[in-house]
Amino acid sequence: MAVRSIWKGSIAFGLVNIPVSLTSAEARPDVQLHMVDSKNHARIRYERVNADSGEEVPWDRMVRGYEHDEGQFILLSDKELEAVEPKLTKTIEISEFVKLADIDPLLFDKPYYLEPDKRGRKAYALLREALRNSGKAGISRVVIRTREYLSAMFVRDDVLVLMLLRFPQELKASSKLDLPSSSDKEWQPVKREMQLAERLIEEMSEKWNPKNYHDEYREALMDYIEKKIRTGETVEDVKGGEKEESKGKSNVVDLAAYLEQSIAKKPAAATKHAAKKTAAKKAAKKATKHAAKKSTGKKARRSA
Repeated sequence: MAVRSIWKGSIAFGLVNIPVSLTSAEARPDVQLHMVDSKNHARIRYERVNADSGEEVPWDRMVRGYEHDEGQFILLSDKELEAVEPKLTKTIEISEFVKLADIDPLLFDKPYYLEPDKRGRKAYALLREALRNSGKAGISRVVIRTREYLSAMFVRDDVLVLMLLRFPQELKASSKLDLPSSSDKEWQPVKREMQLAERLIEEMSEKWNPKNYHDEYREALMDYIEKKIRTGETVEDVKGGEKEESKGKSNVVDLAAYLEQSIAKKPAAATKHAAKKTAAKKAAKKATKHAAKKSTGKKARRSA
Protein backbone atom coordinates (compact mmCIF):
# COMPACT_ATOMS: atom_id res chain seq x y z
CA MET A 1 0.00 0.00 0.00
CA ALA A 2 1.48 3.33 -1.08
CA VAL A 3 2.12 5.98 1.55
CA ARG A 4 -0.09 9.00 1.02
CA SER A 5 1.72 12.34 1.10
CA ILE A 6 0.20 15.58 2.38
CA TRP A 7 2.01 17.77 -0.12
CA LYS A 8 4.96 17.81 -2.45
CA GLY A 9 7.49 20.62 -2.22
CA SER A 10 11.16 21.09 -1.47
CA ILE A 11 13.77 21.63 1.23
CA ALA A 12 15.84 24.79 0.79
CA PHE A 13 19.26 24.08 2.27
CA GLY A 14 21.38 27.13 1.44
CA LEU A 15 21.50 27.07 -2.35
CA VAL A 16 20.61 23.39 -2.46
CA ASN A 17 17.01 22.56 -3.35
CA ILE A 18 15.75 19.07 -2.52
CA PRO A 19 12.35 17.97 -3.95
CA VAL A 20 10.45 16.02 -1.28
CA SER A 21 7.01 14.84 -0.26
CA LEU A 22 5.66 15.28 3.28
CA THR A 23 4.00 12.30 4.96
CA SER A 24 2.54 12.00 8.45
CA ALA A 25 4.64 9.77 10.73
CA GLU A 26 1.71 9.16 13.09
CA ALA A 27 -0.75 6.28 13.11
CA ARG A 28 -3.52 6.63 15.68
CA PRO A 29 -5.72 3.53 15.66
CA ASP A 30 -8.28 5.02 18.04
CA VAL A 31 -11.55 3.21 18.69
CA GLN A 32 -14.33 5.52 17.51
CA LEU A 33 -17.38 5.51 19.76
CA HIS A 34 -20.60 7.34 18.86
CA MET A 35 -23.32 8.77 21.07
CA VAL A 36 -26.44 6.65 20.50
CA ASP A 37 -30.01 6.90 21.83
CA SER A 38 -30.58 3.77 23.94
CA LYS A 39 -34.30 3.89 23.04
CA ASN A 40 -33.94 3.06 19.34
CA HIS A 41 -30.14 2.94 18.83
CA ALA A 42 -30.13 5.94 16.48
CA ARG A 43 -27.10 8.22 16.25
CA ILE A 44 -27.46 11.48 18.19
CA ARG A 45 -27.18 14.60 16.03
CA TYR A 46 -25.87 17.88 17.42
CA GLU A 47 -27.53 21.11 16.33
CA ARG A 48 -26.25 24.67 15.94
CA VAL A 49 -28.39 26.54 18.48
CA ASN A 50 -28.49 30.24 19.36
CA ALA A 51 -27.57 30.48 23.06
CA ASP A 52 -30.10 33.31 23.67
CA SER A 53 -33.14 32.38 21.56
CA GLY A 54 -32.70 28.62 21.47
CA GLU A 55 -33.42 28.56 17.71
CA GLU A 56 -31.33 26.52 15.27
CA VAL A 57 -28.90 28.69 13.28
CA PRO A 58 -28.57 27.99 9.52
CA TRP A 59 -25.09 27.74 7.98
CA ASP A 60 -25.44 31.00 6.00
CA ARG A 61 -25.68 32.96 9.27
CA MET A 62 -22.61 31.38 10.83
CA VAL A 63 -19.61 33.72 11.20
CA ARG A 64 -16.48 33.60 13.29
CA GLY A 65 -16.00 35.99 16.17
CA TYR A 66 -13.35 36.84 18.77
CA GLU A 67 -14.67 37.63 22.27
CA HIS A 68 -12.45 40.47 23.54
CA ASP A 69 -14.70 41.24 26.53
CA GLU A 70 -17.54 39.23 28.02
CA GLY A 71 -20.33 39.30 25.46
CA GLN A 72 -18.38 41.64 23.14
CA PHE A 73 -17.28 40.12 19.83
CA ILE A 74 -15.21 41.21 16.86
CA LEU A 75 -16.70 39.51 13.80
CA LEU A 76 -14.32 38.21 11.13
CA SER A 77 -15.34 37.28 7.60
CA ASP A 78 -13.69 34.54 5.54
CA LYS A 79 -12.00 37.21 3.37
CA GLU A 80 -10.57 38.95 6.42
CA LEU A 81 -9.20 35.68 7.75
CA GLU A 82 -7.70 34.83 4.36
CA ALA A 83 -5.92 38.22 4.32
CA VAL A 84 -3.93 37.38 7.45
CA GLU A 85 -3.28 33.71 6.66
CA PRO A 86 0.34 32.81 5.87
CA LYS A 87 1.30 32.74 2.22
CA LEU A 88 0.90 29.23 0.89
CA THR A 89 4.32 27.80 0.13
CA LYS A 90 5.69 24.35 -0.44
CA THR A 91 9.23 25.20 0.58
CA ILE A 92 10.82 24.18 3.88
CA GLU A 93 13.54 26.81 4.10
CA ILE A 94 16.07 26.03 6.82
CA SER A 95 17.02 29.27 8.56
CA GLU A 96 19.53 27.91 11.06
CA PHE A 97 20.98 24.77 12.61
CA VAL A 98 20.98 24.00 16.34
CA LYS A 99 22.03 21.06 18.49
CA LEU A 100 19.16 18.59 18.56
CA ALA A 101 19.87 17.89 22.24
CA ASP A 102 19.28 21.59 23.02
CA ILE A 103 15.63 21.48 21.92
CA ASP A 104 13.34 20.98 24.90
CA PRO A 105 11.35 17.72 24.32
CA LEU A 106 8.26 19.53 25.63
CA LEU A 107 8.28 21.55 22.40
CA PHE A 108 7.95 18.43 20.20
CA ASP A 109 4.43 18.27 18.78
CA LYS A 110 3.82 16.23 15.62
CA PRO A 111 6.25 14.22 13.44
CA TYR A 112 6.31 13.97 9.64
CA TYR A 113 8.53 12.01 7.26
CA LEU A 114 10.27 13.66 4.33
CA GLU A 115 10.71 11.46 1.26
CA PRO A 116 12.82 12.54 -1.74
CA ASP A 117 11.71 12.20 -5.32
CA LYS A 118 14.09 10.67 -7.87
CA ARG A 119 15.68 14.02 -8.74
CA GLY A 120 16.57 14.82 -5.13
CA ARG A 121 17.88 11.53 -3.77
CA LYS A 122 21.57 12.47 -3.81
CA ALA A 123 21.00 15.89 -2.21
CA TYR A 124 18.64 14.27 0.32
CA ALA A 125 21.33 11.75 1.30
CA LEU A 126 23.88 14.56 1.59
CA LEU A 127 21.73 16.60 3.97
CA ARG A 128 20.77 13.49 5.94
CA GLU A 129 24.36 12.37 6.54
CA ALA A 130 25.52 15.91 7.32
CA LEU A 131 22.80 16.23 9.98
CA ARG A 132 23.58 12.77 11.32
CA ASN A 133 27.30 13.53 11.68
CA SER A 134 26.72 16.95 13.24
CA GLY A 135 24.00 15.89 15.67
CA LYS A 136 22.11 19.02 14.72
CA ALA A 137 18.61 19.90 13.57
CA GLY A 138 17.55 22.35 10.89
CA ILE A 139 15.05 24.95 12.11
CA SER A 140 12.46 26.20 9.64
CA ARG A 141 8.90 27.39 9.23
CA VAL A 142 6.47 25.32 7.17
CA VAL A 143 2.89 25.91 6.05
CA ILE A 144 0.58 22.90 6.33
CA ARG A 145 -3.11 23.27 5.45
CA THR A 146 -3.01 27.10 5.61
CA ARG A 147 -1.32 27.25 9.02
CA GLU A 148 2.32 28.11 9.62
CA TYR A 149 4.36 26.00 12.02
CA LEU A 150 7.81 26.14 13.53
CA SER A 151 9.68 22.90 12.81
CA ALA A 152 12.91 21.02 13.42
CA MET A 153 14.41 18.66 10.83
CA PHE A 154 16.60 15.80 12.06
CA VAL A 155 17.60 12.23 11.23
CA ARG A 156 16.10 8.94 12.41
CA ASP A 157 17.61 5.84 10.81
CA ASP A 158 17.62 6.68 7.08
CA VAL A 159 14.76 9.17 7.03
CA LEU A 160 14.65 12.92 7.53
CA VAL A 161 12.02 13.74 10.13
CA LEU A 162 10.24 17.08 10.18
CA MET A 163 9.02 17.61 13.75
CA LEU A 164 6.46 20.36 14.21
CA LEU A 165 7.31 22.34 17.33
CA ARG A 166 5.16 24.15 19.84
CA PHE A 167 6.04 27.78 20.29
CA PRO A 168 7.43 28.47 23.79
CA GLN A 169 4.37 30.63 24.51
CA GLU A 170 2.20 27.51 24.16
CA LEU A 171 3.78 25.90 27.22
CA LYS A 172 2.46 26.74 30.66
CA ALA A 173 5.05 28.04 33.11
CA SER A 174 5.95 25.47 35.77
CA SER A 175 6.87 28.34 38.11
CA LYS A 176 3.19 28.65 39.05
CA LEU A 177 3.14 25.13 40.48
CA ASP A 178 3.61 24.48 44.20
CA LEU A 179 6.86 22.50 44.05
CA PRO A 180 9.52 21.62 46.65
CA SER A 181 12.48 23.89 45.93
CA SER A 182 15.73 22.17 44.98
CA SER A 183 17.61 24.82 46.99
CA ASP A 184 15.48 24.51 50.16
CA LYS A 185 17.26 22.41 52.81
CA GLU A 186 13.89 21.22 54.14
CA TRP A 187 13.41 19.12 51.00
CA GLN A 188 17.02 17.97 50.53
CA PRO A 189 17.25 14.15 50.67
CA VAL A 190 19.67 12.65 53.15
CA LYS A 191 22.67 10.76 51.78
CA ARG A 192 21.21 7.31 52.56
CA GLU A 193 17.93 8.11 50.81
CA MET A 194 19.74 9.37 47.73
CA GLN A 195 21.95 6.26 47.57
CA LEU A 196 18.92 3.97 47.81
CA ALA A 197 17.01 5.94 45.19
CA GLU A 198 19.94 5.89 42.77
CA ARG A 199 20.45 2.17 43.40
CA LEU A 200 16.79 1.48 42.66
CA ILE A 201 17.00 3.48 39.45
CA GLU A 202 20.12 1.55 38.43
CA GLU A 203 18.50 -1.83 39.15
CA MET A 204 15.37 -0.88 37.19
CA SER A 205 17.33 0.54 34.26
CA GLU A 206 16.83 -1.14 30.88
CA LYS A 207 17.71 -0.35 27.30
CA TRP A 208 14.82 1.66 25.84
CA ASN A 209 12.72 -0.43 23.48
CA PRO A 210 9.41 1.21 22.52
CA LYS A 211 8.17 -2.10 21.06
CA ASN A 212 7.68 -3.33 24.63
CA TYR A 213 4.82 -0.87 25.08
CA HIS A 214 1.38 -0.82 23.52
CA ASP A 215 -2.09 0.59 24.09
CA GLU A 216 -3.54 -1.89 26.59
CA TYR A 217 -6.76 0.09 27.00
CA ARG A 218 -7.49 -0.02 23.25
CA GLU A 219 -6.75 -3.76 23.12
CA ALA A 220 -9.04 -4.45 26.09
CA LEU A 221 -11.79 -2.33 24.52
CA MET A 222 -11.55 -4.04 21.12
CA ASP A 223 -11.42 -7.51 22.73
CA TYR A 224 -14.59 -6.70 24.62
CA ILE A 225 -16.35 -5.26 21.55
CA GLU A 226 -15.37 -8.24 19.37
CA LYS A 227 -16.64 -10.62 22.06
CA LYS A 228 -20.02 -8.87 22.03
CA ILE A 229 -20.10 -9.13 18.22
CA ARG A 230 -19.32 -12.87 18.32
CA THR A 231 -22.07 -13.53 20.89
CA GLY A 232 -24.67 -11.77 18.73
CA GLU A 233 -25.14 -8.71 20.92
CA THR A 234 -25.18 -6.28 17.99
CA VAL A 235 -28.14 -3.87 17.99
CA GLU A 236 -29.62 -2.10 14.99
CA ASP A 237 -30.82 1.44 14.42
CA VAL A 238 -34.59 1.05 14.76
CA LYS A 239 -36.07 3.82 12.62
CA GLY A 240 -39.53 5.29 12.90
CA GLY A 241 -41.38 3.48 15.61
CA GLU A 242 -41.40 1.68 18.92
CA LYS A 243 -40.15 -1.62 17.45
CA GLU A 244 -39.15 -4.24 19.93
CA GLU A 245 -35.43 -4.22 20.33
CA SER A 246 -33.30 -7.22 19.47
CA LYS A 247 -31.61 -9.59 21.85
CA GLY A 248 -29.07 -6.87 22.55
CA LYS A 249 -31.54 -4.64 24.44
CA SER A 250 -30.80 -6.23 27.78
CA ASN A 251 -27.11 -5.77 27.05
CA VAL A 252 -27.13 -1.94 26.97
CA VAL A 253 -24.82 -1.81 29.97
CA ASP A 254 -22.23 0.31 31.65
CA LEU A 255 -19.30 -0.23 29.24
CA ALA A 256 -16.82 1.39 31.61
CA ALA A 257 -17.59 -1.18 34.33
CA TYR A 258 -16.93 -4.08 31.97
CA LEU A 259 -13.75 -2.47 30.69
CA GLU A 260 -12.48 -2.02 34.22
CA GLN A 261 -13.11 -5.72 34.86
CA SER A 262 -11.40 -6.68 31.60
CA ILE A 263 -8.37 -4.51 32.34
CA ALA A 264 -8.20 -5.79 35.93
CA LYS A 265 -7.74 -9.33 34.62
CA LYS A 266 -4.62 -8.26 32.74
CA PRO A 267 -1.27 -8.01 34.57
CA ALA A 268 -1.24 -4.76 36.51
CA ALA A 269 0.45 -2.00 34.52
CA ALA A 270 2.13 -0.83 37.70
CA THR A 271 4.37 -3.93 37.75
CA LYS A 272 7.21 -2.45 35.78
CA HIS A 273 9.55 -4.42 33.59
CA ALA A 274 12.25 -4.48 36.23
CA ALA A 275 9.85 -5.80 38.89
CA LYS A 276 8.73 -8.56 36.52
CA LYS A 277 12.34 -9.40 35.79
CA THR A 278 13.16 -9.62 39.52
CA ALA A 279 10.10 -11.77 40.20
CA ALA A 280 11.04 -14.06 37.31
CA LYS A 281 14.55 -14.47 38.70
CA LYS A 282 13.17 -15.31 42.16
CA ALA A 283 10.74 -17.81 40.67
CA ALA A 284 13.53 -19.40 38.64
CA LYS A 285 15.76 -19.74 41.71
CA LYS A 286 12.87 -21.20 43.69
CA ALA A 287 12.09 -23.68 40.92
CA THR A 288 15.77 -24.66 40.70
CA LYS A 289 15.96 -25.29 44.46
CA HIS A 290 12.70 -27.25 44.35
CA ALA A 291 13.98 -29.36 41.45
CA ALA A 292 17.26 -29.97 43.28
CA LYS A 293 15.46 -31.12 46.45
CA LYS A 294 13.18 -33.34 44.41
CA SER A 295 16.16 -34.86 42.60
CA THR A 296 17.98 -35.43 45.90
CA GLY A 297 14.88 -37.10 47.34
CA LYS A 298 14.63 -39.45 44.37
CA LYS A 299 18.29 -40.41 44.68
CA ALA A 300 17.82 -41.06 48.39
CA ARG A 301 14.82 -43.32 47.73
CA ARG A 302 16.74 -45.20 45.05
CA SER A 303 19.67 -45.71 47.47
CA ALA A 304 17.28 -47.00 50.08
